[in-house]
This record gives sequence, structure tokens and C-alpha cells, in this order.
Amino acid sequence: MRLRDVEEGDAGTYVRMRCDPVMMAELGGPLPEEAVAERLRKDVRLVAEDRSWVKAIVVPDGAGEVMAGGIALWSHEEDGAALSEVGWMVLPEFQGRGLAKAAVRELLDAAARDGRWGEVHAFPAVTNGPSNGICRALGFRLLGERDVDFADRVLHCRHWAVRPGEHTR
Repeated sequence: MRLRDVEEGDAGTYVRMRCDPVMMAELGGPLPEEAVAERLRKDVRLVAEDRSWVKAIVVPDGAGEVMAGGIALWSHEEDGAALSEVGWMVLPEFQGRGLAKAAVRELLDAAARDGRWGEVHAFPAVTNGPSNGICRALGFRLLGERDVDFADRVLHCRHWAVRPGEHTR
């Protein structure tokens, strides 16, 4: 597994991740395809501007590499203060291999070296056992539960936080 910046050519995987009812079950259901195309364009731009880290999780296959999912680290304002947040998705055929956990660990390692992100927060749905398990296993602290706006939906989530460099390796 390795991480690389997302590219315009990742459109097919973006659609698979965000328009599939199974993939989006914990995130309020599938998104419209046109919104996903715009999201990819925005992510590529934010990466080029070095404002967000949006990475493809790639794994070897018979002909080279294939995108198995994605992970992102970004900062936004909440209650007048900057908040860094991480989120990830792995396609069903690649789940259960430890790819998401390895990707989160690698991204937190990079964030520790970079130094600009501060404490990193994650908001998996309370019903998303695998993602909550990743947070627990990597040393995130559970801060509680809260409702989070995502793509014009309100999700009931667990709120986790960790300082890069203090996570479990």
C-alpha cells in the first residue's frame, strides 16, 4: 500500500466510492455523480495549492497499481477556530486487509513530520465499527458523540482526536 495525491484520472474510483449505496451507507446514502465530479476537481485543486492532503490509497495489481480507496486531511473553521480533520474510504473488495488503518497511520506520520496540522479529529458514524476501531487502535482519544454536517446531511458520529506523533505506530 502506498499513498499518492489524487488526480483527475481518479474519477471512476471517486464515483464508485461516493455514489454506491453500500459505500455511502454510513454517510447518509449515495451522492449525485455530478457532485462527485466537482468534488474531485476541488480536491485536485486543494492538493495543488497544498491546502489539503487528499490521497489515493493504491495497491499493486497484476498490471501495476489500482486505487483501493482514499484518505484526506484538511483544515476547516469550527466555532471560530481551525480544526484539522481526517477521513477515509476503502472500496468493498479491498476492505478487511488493513489498508485504511495503514493509510491513517501513514498520513498521521506525515502530519507529525510536517507539523502544521495540530490535533487531528475524526468523526466516524457511531454505527461504523471498522472506522471507530481504527481510531481506537491508533491511539485517538474518544471525546464523545455529536452530530456532524456532511454533504448537506446530518450524521450522528463519534468524535475522536489525536496529536500526530502521539498516535500508535
